[in-house]
Amino acid sequence: VTPSPCPQVTLSIFELASAAGVPCEVDPALVTALAGPRTGAGEAVSPEEDYKVSCLLLVFVAVSLPLLAADPASLYNPELDGHNNNVHCLAKAIVQLSAALFTVHGKNIETHLKEFLLVSL
Repeated sequence: VTPSPCPQVTLSIFELASAAGVPCEVDPALVTALAGPRTGAGEAVSPEEDYKVSCLLLVFVAVSLPLLAADPASLYNPELDGHNNNVHCLAKAIVQLSAALFTVHGKNIETHLKEFLLVSL
């Protein structure tokens, strides 16, 4: 998924679709929240640094997956029809968060998700 040359147009379309109840690839509310001003130690964070932090967040999640999978709470519980630690929600969270983060930065979401899969192996 490649963002349009004008991310505001894409975001406006997603907001309109979301308000109409149409499912969107990117959550416009999450994009708006992530695109807000951020400060680190009292000073504004540059977009390049913010992009690096976004990439490092996905690397952190990717390398943590084997540890999470080995956790006994990650076993399927038929009584709950899920897992005790809600690990079954992780895939959706990773996709939604990465889509929002890389929409904010105007990067290709699919490329970053492929890199995520390579790191997590």
